[in-house]
Amino acid sequence: MNVAELHRTRDLEAENTRLKKLLSEAHLDIEALKVAFGVKR
Repeated sequence: MNVAELHRTRDLEAENTRLKKLLSEAHLDIEALKVAFGVKR
């Protein structure tokens, strides 16, 4: 790997981490709404 590829990989890993956090927060929001509205699974 060259330097550019290493930087790109690091940037992609950071973005992946950020997106995973957003997804987990969205799932928590969905679960909270289900509880608030009494939705059963």
